[in-house]
Amino acid sequence: MTQPDEELAARLARIERRLDALEAPAPRPAPVTDDPDQFWALRQLRALASEPGAVLFTGLVDLPGGAHYEWQEGRPAEAVLESDWAEQAPVLAALAHPARVRILREVLRGAGSAAELQAIDGIESTGQLYHHVRQLTAAGWLRTTGRAQYAVPPERIIPLLVIMACAQR
Repeated sequence: MTQPDEELAARLARIERRLDALEAPAPRPAPVTDDPDQFWALRQLRALASEPGAVLFTGLVDLPGGAHYEWQEGRPAEAVLESDWAEQAPVLAALAHPARVRILREVLRGAGSAAELQAIDGIESTGQLYHHVRQLTAAGWLRTTGRAQYAVPPERIIPLLVIMACAQR
């Protein structure tokens, strides 16, 4: 083998090692705590999920008005990764305005009438309130429960709280 051939063979071997490293499955990160009970849900999900994994979100909450909600949903990671994320853009966009998230927070705290919601900081007129309420209703975050009365649908309460918890830094 000549010098250029040896250099080419060595270079090719380095490239193949790098490619192998890139294609190897990533090691699972070690827990960041010594508390074995902290990741009880993750251990259960790991036992139930198939490759390449799954996403689980769950919660239980007692709202200020006294209502109690419990909810969970799991999805295979592949289904989430392969879905058309653009389809969820309108649902997420409805949450992208400060007045709208304030409306949702206040509804969860017990304010359900248009008169109560009109007092929220950042809502200057009845027209503005109804504009934001229409956006939230169209996206499924609010539901009309009566004349000028609103509620967050029960199946959306825990997902909304999960989204807001995930958005905190």
